Amino acid sequence: MKLFLECRMGASGDMIMAALYELLPDKKAFRERMERLGLPGVELEYSASTKCGITGTHISVKVSGDEEQSEDVHDHSHGDAEHEHDHSHNGNDHVHDAGSAGHSHSHGTDHTHSHDHGDAEHDHDHVHGGTTHDHGADHSHSHSHGSGKRYGYNEILAIIRGINLPDNILEDALGVYKLIGEAEAAVHGVPLGEIHLHEVGALDAVADVIGCCLAMNMLGVTDITASPVHVGSGSVRCEHGILPVPAPAAAEILKGIPIYGGSISGELCTPTGAALLKRFVRKFGDMPPMIISRIGCGMGSKDFEAANCIRAFLCEDDAKGGGNREIVFEISCNLDDMTPEAVGAAFDILLENGALDVFASPLTMKKNRPAVMLSCLCAENDREKLSRLMLLHTSTLGIRIAQYDRNTLTRSIDTVRTKYGDIRVKRANGFGVMKCKPEFDDVLAASKRHNAPYSEVYEAAMQAACKR
Repeated sequence: MKLFLECRMGASGDMIMAALYELLPDKKAFRERMERLGLPGVELEYSASTKCGITGTHISVKVSGDEEQSEDVHDHSHGDAEHEHDHSHNGNDHVHDAGSAGHSHSHGTDHTHSHDHGDAEHDHDHVHGGTTHDHGADHSHSHSHGSGKRYGYNEILAIIRGINLPDNILEDALGVYKLIGEAEAAVHGVPLGEIHLHEVGALDAVADVIGCCLAMNMLGVTDITASPVHVGSGSVRCEHGILPVPAPAAAEILKGIPIYGGSISGELCTPTGAALLKRFVRKFGDMPPMIISRIGCGMGSKDFEAANCIRAFLCEDDAKGGGNREIVFEISCNLDDMTPEAVGAAFDILLENGALDVFASPLTMKKNRPAVMLSCLCAENDREKLSRLMLLHTSTLGIRIAQYDRNTLTRSIDTVRTKYGDIRVKRANGFGVMKCKPEFDDVLAASKRHNAPYSEVYEAAMQAACKR
């Protein structure tokens, strides 16, 4: 299965989750699994939504009945008074930070209001031309409107580990939050364990992340690509104050990913959305050739002049019975002044850092010098890293990079039972081809254990594999 995510209006956790949800053949199973997460006060609402004539699904993640939204900052001038209001508009509703009761105004006379609305208590901190008037015992420069408790990085990891999740979904969810935590640590200049996750440290963000990881798992997609990411423009109000778009944490996560701004004023790509893309997407660029079987539209809550949605295109690979088509890069160099041991060390380093394959070919260079050509295959995301490593760990002064289309069979491993014991068998299929081969280490161990010829153990494993 292949998946392409169209991020022309950025990406957020709830939008990605909604787009994947639309692709699921068993939506009921997804809803029931999300209901069993056990996150206190968290509730998901699924509803049809239409943006610019396009219909899709909006998933509202609420904590204790409230849904949190980011507040885009728009400046409006009013005559000589320079009266500025920071508002985010969604239809006829004014969204101020996380709830509808709060207001954040900026006036030319340096008059700022910070309201914290919880139950019936209002604490105000007013500044008039440098004079501070305190109203209440506690003052805050951010808004909190019932969006739920904020947790630190380690607390979030403990919450996720406490949920009954399959190992692969747990690993993905923890991996997403590791990207977020590392970005926040880099932005604020503090150790990872001391990070307090402001915008993504509530349970609604946890539900977004787990929901996306669960949906990816249920779809069984193995090849995920995405378009360059539209991040928006302007400013967004966060707990730290008014920040430029993309917000610093999102910008940190998006390093190495093609992004662009535009005329749309607002935050289009959130830190959660950025981390999910970085975790799952193999390549960013134009949509690859694919035969589409289903399309999912995940709708955002805000309204813009363009349809505020992320589209997910799903296709079943056209290789008969499996198989994969992909683009790989070959990085190579000629070496005539390195010892075999040094070439072997470079060999291992390239493999340890993500090379799909590494190989050496004998050749003769100028002045009839015997030499080797060292080559490695890699995915596009690893091209720059492995290019640098080849330059660093070999004596070459330059490398060559070539791009290839690659067809591979889909691989799996199972175990067959023979009179010599259990032996693992590697299987591969695709493009009308099927192959199987007993695992060498298992055959050799069984041969020694039973004092039997290697060929007899191998043949017994092959016969058992063919019967299965």
